[in-house]
Amino acid sequence: MSSGNSACVSYSQLIRGLQPHPFMTIFPNVRHSARGSHSRSHALPILLAGVVAAAALALVAYLLWPTWGAVGSTGPQRLPVSIGGTLFNVPTDAVRMKIQRHSGEQDRIDLSFTFPSLEPPEPTKRISADMVEDQLPQIDRIFLSIAAHHDTLAPDIRLRTIYPRYLEEESKPGQDGLTIRAFRESTPYGGEDLVSANAPTLDARCTRDVETPGMCLSERRVDGADLTFRFPRRWLSHWRDVADAMDRLTVQLHGPR
Repeated sequence: MSSGNSACVSYSQLIRGLQPHPFMTIFPNVRHSARGSHSRSHALPILLAGVVAAAALALVAYLLWPTWGAVGSTGPQRLPVSIGGTLFNVPTDAVRMKIQRHSGEQDRIDLSFTFPSLEPPEPTKRISADMVEDQLPQIDRIFLSIAAHHDTLAPDIRLRTIYPRYLEEESKPGQDGLTIRAFRESTPYGGEDLVSANAPTLDARCTRDVETPGMCLSERRVDGADLTFRFPRRWLSHWRDVADAMDRLTVQLHGPR
């Protein structure tokens, strides 16, 4: 009996010895909780640093992001061009031929300007064959050619000595002070009229309106170059504005005489 009791006691003590102490069961939980708190305390600063870095990158991208659209490269607005040893400062967009759009010495340059603003024109719109048949496009431009004269006869001398040989004897009054004299049909200028006026001065050869609208040609010499202006004959109804526009263009391109 005593030996049985002692065996039971020893077995109970053995089982009691294998059970963990209450303090030992609590300690691992405490350590696990401490590790979790430690991890969370490190994650918060990392998260805040990430948010600050993202905000900084967004701000830099906003400040550096381009605000212009995708456009082609543009050249200078005006070109210094020497023609016949005479310097002209021409608007780049007014040059009609792409091959002439460069600075330096040239023998000739062709320009166009809108009237009456005298600004370089907008790009020409394409006209279909149907549109041409319906109606001719209205001309709203002054065309100007500047070329070296190479010591040819000056326009004012031609006006005084050559043209009178081919003119009709009689002249007819034009609009608002204009004088119009017709060239004889058998001459090199047949089918044209010589239009002249004073205050302001205007001298022009004009074709007559037939199947196509008439055009006028007015010339002047500036040092080593001749300037040839072309404009529609119908503009003679306000010829003073046209004469003033040609004077203004001459000053803008070359300066006052």
